Amino acid sequence: MNQLFSNIKGDAFGGITAGIVALPLALAFGVSSGLGPSAGLYGAIFISFFAALFGGTNTQISGPTAPMTAVSMVIIAGIVAANNGDVNKALPSILMVFLLAGVMQIGLGFLGLGKYIKYIPYPVVSGFMTAIGVIILLTQILPTLGYNPKNDEQYVNGFKAQAEEVILEKILKDEASEGILVLEDFKETISRAEKVTKQEILVESKTLAAKEASGTIGAIKTLPRALKNINFLELLLSLATIFIIYGFKRITTAVPSTLVALVVVSSAAIAFGLDYKPIERIPEGLPVPQLEMFSSFSFSSISPYILTALTLSLLGAIDSLLTSVVADNMTKTKHNSNKELVGQGIGNSIAAVFGGIPGAGATIRTVVNINSGGKTRLSGMIAGVLLLFVLLALGPIASKIPAAVLSGILITVGIGVMDYKGLKAIPVLPRDISLGPIRLSSEVLIMLTVLILSTFWDLIFAVGIGLVISCLMFMKLIGDVTSRESNVEPLKEEAWPDEIAFPVALKDSVFIKHIKGPLFFGYTSEFQHLYKQIPDNAKTVVIRLSKMQYMDQTGLYVMEDILQDLKARGVNVIFVGLLDQPRYMMERIDIIPGLVNEDQVYEHFKMYLKQLSK
Repeated sequence: MNQLFSNIKGDAFGGITAGIVALPLALAFGVSSGLGPSAGLYGAIFISFFAALFGGTNTQISGPTAPMTAVSMVIIAGIVAANNGDVNKALPSILMVFLLAGVMQIGLGFLGLGKYIKYIPYPVVSGFMTAIGVIILLTQILPTLGYNPKNDEQYVNGFKAQAEEVILEKILKDEASEGILVLEDFKETISRAEKVTKQEILVESKTLAAKEASGTIGAIKTLPRALKNINFLELLLSLATIFIIYGFKRITTAVPSTLVALVVVSSAAIAFGLDYKPIERIPEGLPVPQLEMFSSFSFSSISPYILTALTLSLLGAIDSLLTSVVADNMTKTKHNSNKELVGQGIGNSIAAVFGGIPGAGATIRTVVNINSGGKTRLSGMIAGVLLLFVLLALGPIASKIPAAVLSGILITVGIGVMDYKGLKAIPVLPRDISLGPIRLSSEVLIMLTVLILSTFWDLIFAVGIGLVISCLMFMKLIGDVTSRESNVEPLKEEAWPDEIAFPVALKDSVFIKHIKGPLFFGYTSEFQHLYKQIPDNAKTVVIRLSKMQYMDQTGLYVMEDILQDLKARGVNVIFVGLLDQPRYMMERIDIIPGLVNEDQVYEHFKMYLKQLSK
């Protein structure tokens, strides 16, 4: 407790500054997610406070981030679509998925999995982060141009036939649930259909239009209509926001440029009485728990999203721990990765209960906090309290912010989040694989695969596919390296120093096998090929294993098959330098002593030479 209040002045200034930086981003991420600015603000409040209170990185400032918001946006859109476009109806299921992701993060921390996050390959992270930037940019094109597909009458009218079909399907489903046999009582269906109003058809048409224009592909398909229907006022507000954000940084970085842009452009729009589109109204008063997510809970409604929730929790873990490493480098401290995951999970879980979107450790906000004097967990808690004060005191004023301003902020976020380091490396990375006549870098292939699939298909599956490709590429690389290093040659040609003194008379009957690397399923085919190089006149094969640190089940059974074949041919097999893990595996299936006796296993090659000289 004394440590918590050991730097009150610095923590207060750091927390307040970080909270100011977080405010416009929280509102923007909330709008981008589809749940509205209040969801972003609620997420920032609760995640910042509780992740700091229970986390393992003293200076970490947490809240909604671009990667977490991009994945949340996909989840929200999917669940809303499954609920016929009704956000209020979908909200309990959405928040339950977010809560589940938070609980999973807590579980990851308790299981001690925080230390394994660092093994995510860089090309996967690079492709994902660049895709996040591209997704944000593409999805903000329509709001920046001031185009809303729901307000485009001609566009909406094109969905009326489909809307009538959807409404008829609902009628038929309702009748089926009531036990009405449609074919026997078709008059009831007609009667219900006749009661459908033009307004209901219009609402459904707008929902379908918005769905068609959502996502990256929807934005690209709708772009021609948006360009024909530009709202120049909204475009001007967005461009002014972008200009101030980048321009003000050239003047000073002491004041957050996003906040300056938010205040200046919003104030000008309000002062001049411009006819702009404001953001959704931010509810006044304290946030209240969304208890309906528990009272109307249905496992079937969230079961399709369990894997998605796990991906969200893993992404939050990666995002947070990468920021923790940055904080460690700046403060010369060491974070507790598992405790950090628990803190992030608690923050995300509580935020979900209060209707907030999930988040993670935010690098920029954390750096601002450290540079402003923050040193303890108190700074993150203060940032959360500041945002709560803004909600309570300035909620009505914040509700007048132009939506175009937040679009401009998000565009700068999208540009900033892309991994330019990875993109710049594309032309210089070694081209180590061939696709027909084309030579490519495996690292670039993985990055581009994740980037394209994330942008135009599915973020979650893209990361999974990227990880699978990375593993396959790694296994091939290790297999190739082991194959090149291993050899089967007469002893006279061996270069190892301890083999030079081997008796010349035995050079044509004794052959040696060096295994220089793990014997695993990615190398077994090469191992079998090298085994076939052992000539028929061989009387003894010495297998040197001091550099074979690991053997998997596939390698174990291949080794067994080879030893059985050599034994059938009357070849004597000697093991030299067998390490603990491979020995344990061989003892489990009786390779030792069944196929290779204990007296044929030597710790060092010199011991084998000494035995020969007797």
